[in-house]
Amino acid sequence: MAADLRCYNIADLRARARRRLPHGIWEYAERGVEDEAGMARNRAAFDAVTFRPRVLRGVHAVDPGTTLFGRPSAFPLAIGPTGAAGLLWYKGDLALARAAAKAGVPFTISSASTMDLDQIAVAGGRLWFQLYLWEDRSLSLAVVEKARDLGCEALFVTLDLPVPPNREYIQRNGFGTPFKLNARNTIDVLRHPRWLAGVMGRYTLDGGVPSQANLPDRLRAKITKGAPPGALFKQDDLDWDGAKELRDRWPGQFVLKGILHPEDAERALALGADGIVVSNHGGRALDSSIASLAALPSIVSAVGGRMTIFLDSGVRRGSDIVKAVALGADAVLVGRAPLYGLAAAGEPGVAHALGLLRSETVRTMAMLGARNVGEIDSSLLA
Repeated sequence: MAADLRCYNIADLRARARRRLPHGIWEYAERGVEDEAGMARNRAAFDAVTFRPRVLRGVHAVDPGTTLFGRPSAFPLAIGPTGAAGLLWYKGDLALARAAAKAGVPFTISSASTMDLDQIAVAGGRLWFQLYLWEDRSLSLAVVEKARDLGCEALFVTLDLPVPPNREYIQRNGFGTPFKLNARNTIDVLRHPRWLAGVMGRYTLDGGVPSQANLPDRLRAKITKGAPPGALFKQDDLDWDGAKELRDRWPGQFVLKGILHPEDAERALALGADGIVVSNHGGRALDSSIASLAALPSIVSAVGGRMTIFLDSGVRRGSDIVKAVALGADAVLVGRAPLYGLAAAGEPGVAHALGLLRSETVRTMAMLGARNVGEIDSSLLA
């Protein structure tokens, strides 16, 4: 795949994706909020962590496999939920799910997907479901039941967007929701004919512009129209009692996503959550939030060993995965990295992104003298 794509790391896939996508679509997938200091802070936190390798460990057979919620995973990674996939590639969510299944890692379906749950579930593999709550709570509960019936083993409830984030670039480029053509973005789209034909053209031939999935037909709104009453995401009234109600309704693994404070991690544990995601939403929520990796040690100290701890935001290398595990995470969720592969080449691009991250993880482990994930700990950090 590397010879075909000529992409030898995630940064190469990112550059290829950027060339292929219209500027407005690229910004929606890539950018953060306000001054984007949070995105820079996420990367700076990873860069600040350095290793203290061990030698003469016999690393001819390195096993990066791990166990997540009692089931094996090829390495400490799952694909996190991303709502833009269907705009980056035709039926992008399905391509992500198929690549994850073939790579032996879980895939998290986003409730903001433009594909129905059952259309994605045909990919097989391990499926998790991420929930944003709609204004009409009955809609949310219905989709949660559907996710359960389709075999999703874990429910991830995203907490870190209680109100809409301040993404000023959307106002400038005209690629918000609802999407409206104007002089600037029309020229942008026309300058990217491969995307126009390969994504929007295929949707047009297959029934029209994508709409918000996972809603009843009467409430589905195309991306060119605003959501009808009741079908807007609304979480400003979600509290711990509301989270407990969801926990009580969900029979599988229950995970709260967007935890940065150790006291909230302790409350999640007391509520009955099986896991948490230490996350600042990839720098796309509150620009001045602490970096996820910087928040991790205190959270591990508070609840480590008693629940599964994921980390996301800023993972671009296999060495980042190893750093997160060394600091106490059980695994990472990746969002943008597989999206770069998706936008670059569809399912093969996602497979390539996952392959790069896995091979880098194995190489980093070997360099550190860690023969399995159990040997990755803080003693390997400088």
